Parts: sequence; structure tokens; C-alpha cells
Amino acid sequence: MMAVMSMLNPATGEQLGSLQEATPAQVEDAVARARLAFPAWSTTSLAERLDYLTRLRHYLVDHGEEIARKISEATGKVTLEAYMTEIFVTVDTIRFYEKHAYQMLADQPVPTSIVLWPKKSYIHYKPMGVVAVISPWNYPFQLAIIPVLSALVAGNTVILKPSEVTASTGLLIEEVFSAVSMPDGVVTVLHGGREAGQALVAARPDKIFFTGSVATGKKIMAAAAEHLIPVELELGGKDPMIVFEDAHLERAANGAVWGAFTNSGQVCMSVERLFVHEKVYPDFLKLVTEKTKALRQSYPDQAEVGSMTSSQQIGIVREHVNEALAAGATAVTGGLPSSDSMYIAPTILTSVTSDMKIMREETFGPVLPIMTFATEEEAVRLANSSPYGLNASVWSGDKTKADRVARQLDSGNVCINDVIISYANPHLPFGGVKQSGIGRYRGPSGLQAFTHSISVIHDPGKRKREFNWYPYTKDQELTFIGLTNLLYGKLQNVNRRTLGAIWREFKRLF
Repeated sequence: MMAVMSMLNPATGEQLGSLQEATPAQVEDAVARARLAFPAWSTTSLAERLDYLTRLRHYLVDHGEEIARKISEATGKVTLEAYMTEIFVTVDTIRFYEKHAYQMLADQPVPTSIVLWPKKSYIHYKPMGVVAVISPWNYPFQLAIIPVLSALVAGNTVILKPSEVTASTGLLIEEVFSAVSMPDGVVTVLHGGREAGQALVAARPDKIFFTGSVATGKKIMAAAAEHLIPVELELGGKDPMIVFEDAHLERAANGAVWGAFTNSGQVCMSVERLFVHEKVYPDFLKLVTEKTKALRQSYPDQAEVGSMTSSQQIGIVREHVNEALAAGATAVTGGLPSSDSMYIAPTILTSVTSDMKIMREETFGPVLPIMTFATEEEAVRLANSSPYGLNASVWSGDKTKADRVARQLDSGNVCINDVIISYANPHLPFGGVKQSGIGRYRGPSGLQAFTHSISVIHDPGKRKREFNWYPYTKDQELTFIGLTNLLYGKLQNVNRRTLGAIWREFKRLF
């Protein structure tokens, strides 16, 4: 019997409909159809593949407001955030591929050692096959569609399994691809929860791209390892923000408030740990508190902060905040809702300590814990004292100091005098270190990550043999000793006998 998922608007509780989950047999069938579609799609010219993206871009621009409204219904986020972060970021990424995919996927010539003359070397980027994309609920449109587009541009076919928490957005993505008439089997959207995801991994795609929790990422990686399936993991974060005494405090306060509370804090790159120099802490705390209290919380318009999306996540936020308060932390503003509310007021916590869950584990909610530091070394130590390493930010008017600190942080992405925004530049690779993930997407290396890098070395094929081929001779031995000294050692070790052997071996090649 097929399981049925209910689709709800978390902000209002409105029923948006229901959806049948894919069965394991349907998952296997989808992967089989993707495999059948792969030969034709992978040999389709890049110009034709990009033409589909252009059509998609035009469709998103023409229908962006309507799509943003539907995303808002699925997530509870305010419509402006839905448009900015889901529609705008997606079309900007499409434009990036339209402009740069040719260069990024073209054969890349590389130098060839002089001893290999007259050979030429290059790297060829070959599509991998069927790519499985398993996407999250916090940005359910763009965090699904951008890796799908990356895989498609590279010549792969794709199976997308969106989050069951925002299932209606999966339907929306299905409609978008249908509107641009993608060939059959090239993109398939599978609806369902954990069982559908497990069946997709078990169906042995040629690559798995997962965005979500560390715990689930580890399970996917373990299952994929059984068949040596390449895995790319974009996981959680506990991102630090370091504010030095010479920072532009008003800008830093504005950045902290937006970085902590945008999308109700449900961002893997949210500011989840704020470290402020003790000299400016009182003034900075006053600014941040005033700006936080001024935020409007509602749905879907005329507000800055919407509802939470996942009721399960509210439980985690509640646990972290309650533990901190019980251990001596103070809620300067905000606080927890009643047990049946999907809204959490933007909350600032002070008097927190490094051993609290609020400073160690990913909270993924609108909570901003603040600590002080005295020295640059202490700030770096506090920032790096986390198992995560996705994004970080450094705030200072001293460019040299900010750059010095940024380079010491254990983080896949660092912003200076800004927050989160590194993801918005499609030229930059994006990914984490430590438990924040494995691999990179976006940027040239991110597109090439959906390919096999094939090294090719090409000889004109006009010589009878190579230096290193049979039969082995004494002249051959002297030649390699002589070349080693000539190229990498001391010239005085190359004598007349050796030069004679090199000359005789050279003549023997033709």
C-alpha cells in the first residue's frame, strides 16, 4: 500500500494537499529510465543543454512572484526572503552557467614534461551517469534545483528526492521542469521520506549529492561506500562571527541580526556563535538588542521573520535554549513559544559558556548566543572550537588583521565584514570542512565535480619506440642516469660517455 504525505503550510496550519510517496519499485524504475536517457543527454551538445536552462531562467523570471508565494506557503518564510534566496539566486546561477559553462567544461590543456616530448596532455570532463540529489527543507527550491542544474549542464541525468517536510515544493520543481519540456527521463522528481531516500541510495546511482544533517549524511556515506559510489555532502554548521574592537559596529550589528535570524535562523550558514571584543561588547550588545526588538514577525508579508518550517526543529531549539537558561544564560530579548506555536521570537542569549549545547551543536533556529573575547588568539581559538566548519565571518576595519584571522579559521567559506554572502557568488566553490561536509559545488570546481576528470596524453605516433620500452640496454640505463643529473642534479656528473648513450638512444627512437 502506498504511503501518503500531507502537505501543510507551517505558518497557518492550512492543508495544501496530499501526495503519494514513491515505492521502492518506482524508485528503481526511475533510475532505470534515467540510465536509458543518459546516452542521448550526455551526447547532446552543451549548447542544447544550456538552451533548456535559458528556457528555465525565462520561466522563473516570468513566474517568480507566484513561485515565491508557493515556496512561502510550503516553508512559512516571508515572501521577500523566498524570492531573494530561492528565485533570484537560482536565476543568477543559471546565468553564470550560460556564460561560463563552455570554459569550465572544455578540455583543459596542461603542461607536459620535456622528457615526454613530443606528447601533449589535457584533461577531459566526462559526465558521470545518473546523479541522485537529496535536498533539504530550509531552502527547498534552490538547494534542490541548483545541484540538479549543475549535474544536467555537466551531461548527467538526475533523480531528485526533495524533503518530505516541504513536499509541495517538490511538486513545484516537477512543474517547472515540465514547463520547459525536458526530455523524458533526464530529470525525475521522487516524492517521499526516509524510505524513498534509502531506496534511491540502494538503487546505485553514479553519484549522490546530499544536503542535510550530519547524522543522515554519515548514513548515506556508509551505504554508498558499499558500492564505492562518489558522495558529496553539504551538511550543518555552527558558524562563528568575530567582531573586533575596530569594526564598524553599526554594520556588524545589522549583519549579526540578519545573519542570525534570516529564514528564522534555519540556514546552515546562520550566525550561531557571536564573539565580540570585550571593549566594544556593551555598545554592540545594545545595538544588536535594539535591532532585534525592532524586527517584525509574521507571515507572509510586511515582516522580516516568518515561522519555523519543521516542528521537529522547534524541539531542538527548545532543548538548546532551555539548557542554556538553566545553566545561567540570560535571554536579553525573545524567548520560547507555547508548545503548539510554529513561531519562535528572535532571541539573544548572553552569559553563555562554551560547554553549552547552544554553543556546541547546530541549533538551526532564531537564537543568537553572544560571548566576549580579549585577544585575537582567543577569538580564533573560540571560533575553531567546533566540530563544524562551514562558514565564518570576521569584522574589522584593519584589512591585514581581518585577512590574517580569516586564514586561520577552520572553515570552508569565510566572509570579511559580511555574513552568509559567500554562497551568493556562483564563481566561488562552496562546501565545508570537518563535519560540515565533503566536496564542493558552485564555481568551476563545483561544476567539474559532477564529471569524471579524464587525463589524456597524446603522442603523434611517428616514432618506432619510446626511451622506456623494451629491449632494455646499457645505453638506456646510462640515458636515464644522465637525464636525471642533467634535469635535476649537477651538470658536472654528466660525462662524455653518458652524452654518447643519450645520443644513441635518441637515434634508436626513429
